[in-house]
Amino acid sequence: MGRFTACPQEALKAAEYLCGPVELKEITDRRGSAVWKATGATATVSVKFGYGEGAETTAREAAVLDQLPRYTVTAGRAPGGVWCVTPWLNGPSTFQLFQSIRDGSDRCTHVLGRSQALVGAVELCRAVADLHIAGWVHGDLQPSHGIHTLSGARLIDFAWTWHEGEAPWPRFYGGITHLVAPELAAWITHGPQPVKPAASADVYALAGTLWTCTTGRWPLDYAAVGVRPDAGPVARRTAIATGTIPLDSATPWPTLQNVLRAVLLSGPDDRPTAAELGIALAEA
Repeated sequence: MGRFTACPQEALKAAEYLCGPVELKEITDRRGSAVWKATGATATVSVKFGYGEGAETTAREAAVLDQLPRYTVTAGRAPGGVWCVTPWLNGPSTFQLFQSIRDGSDRCTHVLGRSQALVGAVELCRAVADLHIAGWVHGDLQPSHGIHTLSGARLIDFAWTWHEGEAPWPRFYGGITHLVAPELAAWITHGPQPVKPAASADVYALAGTLWTCTTGRWPLDYAAVGVRPDAGPVARRTAIATGTIPLDSATPWPTLQNVLRAVLLSGPDDRPTAAELGIALAEA
């Protein structure tokens, strides 16, 4: 493993202003973005530093967070990049919430394990619905981007988020490739840029996120159409754009997955809203 990026002094001072003297815990450092958990006597915050190509991404995210209700952000520039400080969200990710479903450890508490996961799934749908109602499209929903706090699910990682009606980002690649809706993959692949992601594409990614949380596998069966495991994002996205890749065959939770399957196989005009998906899951 490489050396973890150093936390900028400017970001550290901003964290200490909010928390008092802090202890930094390294969380992730990849693709030009390093994240720490900063814990002090009065508060805990997340510190992110974007460097290289990640500097622009972090700047975009800070700009979005500054406009979202229920989110606060302190941001600035440091030598080599851009940093931002936000409150730390306590709770498991959606992927973590589904752990017992994926590994079968809920056998003795079957109802409890599925009940907790289902509540989390509905909460995540509501969080996405609230974002959409406010006119925002997240653009990068995935299993680790929902955090389940005592006050409900909260979304994180807003680097690709934009408000409908505003100028889109100059170039958009759809977040994590495995969860890009076919119509969005086609637009990204064949152009023209800039791409304007829609709420319906978010709903596809939301259904794909919950499918992956349930199975531990990405929703699409790439092998069925000859896409190799080591295929890069461009090749994978080109295949997704055809809309012909079948869904993965793993079905640890058929009732839930039947609801998700209908979303993943629908075109953008036929998908439910995030709120409607949450209702369908609750009823299932």
